[in-house]
Amino acid sequence: MYEGVHAHPDGDATVARHALMAAEYGYNGVVVRNHGGRQADYDAELVADAHGVDVVQGIELRTDDRSQLAELVKRYRGERTVVCVHGGDISVNRFACEEPRVDVLAHPMAGDGDVNHVLAKAAARNGVRLEFDIGPVLRATGGDRVQALRSLQKLRDILDHYETPYVVSGNPTSHLALRAPRELAAVGEQVGLGAEWVREGLREWGRLTERNRERAAESFIQPGVRLPDDETDG
Repeated sequence: MYEGVHAHPDGDATVARHALMAAEYGYNGVVVRNHGGRQADYDAELVADAHGVDVVQGIELRTDDRSQLAELVKRYRGERTVVCVHGGDISVNRFACEEPRVDVLAHPMAGDGDVNHVLAKAAARNGVRLEFDIGPVLRATGGDRVQALRSLQKLRDILDHYETPYVVSGNPTSHLALRAPRELAAVGEQVGLGAEWVREGLREWGRLTERNRERAAESFIQPGVRLPDDETDG
């Protein structure tokens, strides 16, 4: 299972601190998904070797300008293993769901954001994962927490109906905000999402990472098509 984290300077903890805590909690890896202009300075391989967890270089693109967003996706698709788009704006949600180069639409229900059947079907068609951000359930109170629960339950109903892929995250910006998989699963059970359903969303980060690394390999041509080994040796 993997967790998608925001590290310093986008968060309050270094990549290494996130990785150390993730290892202690039983995660297999972390996806470092800092917002575009706040990238962390780290060596993924060194951190991974030091703490025994996979460290995935990702990014979360954030802008309301769709033309700029398209350029950013094009630019970073070849530079990052996991490309996320910061959702919540309905126009941005629509763009991300319709763009197959996007891996994850992050927190699509935030703010005034929403997901309807059109977007769910588009995301399923294009292989875009929608994120279930459990962070507000963990950290909000009162009416904000109630609204977050309603949004997650609505999102699950829509995605289940159209078999849209998804990931789950607590969206931590500090190692102190990181929660173990069993804790997130327990929250999911309590709020009606289901413990195993949450665990599957945590596993999906890892499956997505594996797929994208395979696609980035020299021998990859397109899904299901590879060059023979003797054609890639030279």
